[in-house]
Amino acid sequence: MDATVRSRELGDELRRVRQFRGLKASELAHAIGWSESKISRVESGKTSCSEVEAAIYLAYCRVTPRELDRIIALCGGEDEHGSFLRHHGERLPDQLRTLALHETTASAVFALELNRVDGLLQTEDYARAMMRESGLIPEPGIEPRVQARMDRQILMRRKNPPEFTFYIHEHALRLPVGGPAVMHEQMLHLLFMTSQPFCQVRVIPASIGAHAGLGGPFRLMQFADHQPVVCLETQNRSLFLESSRDIATYWLVLGGLAAVALHAEQSRSMLASLASEYDRPGAGSHGDGVA
Repeated sequence: MDATVRSRELGDELRRVRQFRGLKASELAHAIGWSESKISRVESGKTSCSEVEAAIYLAYCRVTPRELDRIIALCGGEDEHGSFLRHHGERLPDQLRTLALHETTASAVFALELNRVDGLLQTEDYARAMMRESGLIPEPGIEPRVQARMDRQILMRRKNPPEFTFYIHEHALRLPVGGPAVMHEQMLHLLFMTSQPFCQVRVIPASIGAHAGLGGPFRLMQFADHQPVVCLETQNRSLFLESSRDIATYWLVLGGLAAVALHAEQSRSMLASLASEYDRPGAGSHGDGVA
């Protein structure tokens, strides 16, 4: 694309913060999973940059929250006349931006999901179907949110990503979001991701009944240079916990989950079995998942 006033301004700001931190383009590209050519194109304004991508870039450059907000505001689309317009609902929610910043700088992430596949592991079709079938998001707002979720996943393609441990309840894997074809692809994607050395999925089997994670989904993020942070997500907002007492509680929860969840290889076997079940003719045809 041709550089526009806004894309050039964004690129100039990104280049400025990178150089201020003394980072070479090659060093930053390696750290955040971009190519050097993408760094060059974004900084010259020739390639667009989503809010999540910009947040990840800026997180590694360790900008202040105020500077982050100011630069993020430059992200968005321009019409064919070069005018800037941001449609209602397209802006990355503040809590998602904060979560992306923490995930980018974490050394390890532990997450629990009870009713869905974790956002960092979702396929595009699964994410789209989940948002559409919830009935909570207006149709025009679905695609921007799907794209934001996919942009977050660039974290998983970095050369040195955090270590991830995802606890997912069996119920989430049997809930036929989008139908059998979507779920088949999602199971295969989980198998692919768990073949990576940094990513581990541990399934909580339904047969165990009550468990330590019944309080709800969360993610605990560890960092090399400061204390862990726990993120709790609700429908409308996210809560970030930093107190030692809160963190200790969630370490106990993780210990309880580790004691009852299937081990990594057992979980992969279940994922492979579910992929086969979803691929059977008539699987989940009545919205009741797989047996």
